Amino acid sequence: MLLCFAVRKCAVSPTGDKLYIISYYQNKLLTLARDGTLLATYSDPALGVPTGLHVTPAGQVLVCGHLSHTVLQVGWEGESELATLATWEDGVWYPRSVCYSSTTSSIIVGQWADNILVFRVE
Repeated sequence: MLLCFAVRKCAVSPTGDKLYIISYYQNKLLTLARDGTLLATYSDPALGVPTGLHVTPAGQVLVCGHLSHTVLQVGWEGESELATLATWEDGVWYPRSVCYSSTTSSIIVGQWADNILVFRVE
């Protein structure tokens, strides 16, 4: 059972058929169908405590790991990590939010203590 206060962040796939939810108490990324059916669960120590979530217009799922100091790309099915996009070595420090800007081809990461990082991507 997913309680309303248990949702930290949510995002919808570009096609509207999937809902991605960061569960506050479970430290997991949940993927739900439009009707609420649980499709997948993703948890990994590399994720740390997930805090930020964004789905790009192309359907790429981006997640911040607060305690792992990472920004990950997770598969659109929500079951596996595809890539580590940025880490502590890149300047990621307690990330709290993530967003992709198609206008600037950049990933913007909001961090603890009002720090913001911008990574250009191709």
